[in-house]
Order: sequence, then C-alpha cells, then structure tokens
Amino acid sequence: MASARPTPSKEDAIAPETAVASLKNIGPQSAKWLAAVGIATRKDLQDLGAVAAFRLMRKHGYNVTPVVLYALQGALMDLHWNRLPGKLKDDLRARARADE
Repeated sequence: MASARPTPSKEDAIAPETAVASLKNIGPQSAKWLAAVGIATRKDLQDLGAVAAFRLMRKHGYNVTPVVLYALQGALMDLHWNRLPGKLKDDLRARARADE
C-alpha cells in the first residue's frame, strides 16, 4: 500500500532562487527597495519574513505602506495581496508596529 504524500502548496511550487521581482505583487519599485536592503530572491524574503523585510525597508527610509507589507506576505503565499484574509492583515500590521 502506497503512503499518501502531502499535496504541495502553491508557495512550495515557487523555486527558492526565484528573483523577488518575479513574484506576485512585487512591482519594479518594491523590487528596487528589496534589492537595496539585500533581498534578491524568494528564499531571502522567506528567510527574513514579510514583517522583518517591511521593517528593514522602512528603517532604510523607504516610504512603505501597509499595502507593501501585504504584498510581501502575498508574494510568499503566491496570492494577490487583496485576497489575504482580514485577520492576517490585522496580524501583519500589529507585528509591524510592535516595538516601535
């Protein structure tokens, strides 16, 4: 009897070495800002996480808004940012504001 393998999620289908500029929700300006703070690939973004990447961009003086935060999380999930659940958006904003 064959063992059941878990079905890979959409985000697992994206290669770690994929350039951030190629990810869903990441436009040219966000890609420039991400590159400037050392985030070049999906793996870089995943290792850091959306909230930490957002904070790093803000720390470097970039005019990031909550939509950028949602876009980063959506890029990791391979989901358009406006499809993120409201509770997740609330959590992301709260985590981004923590320790300010």
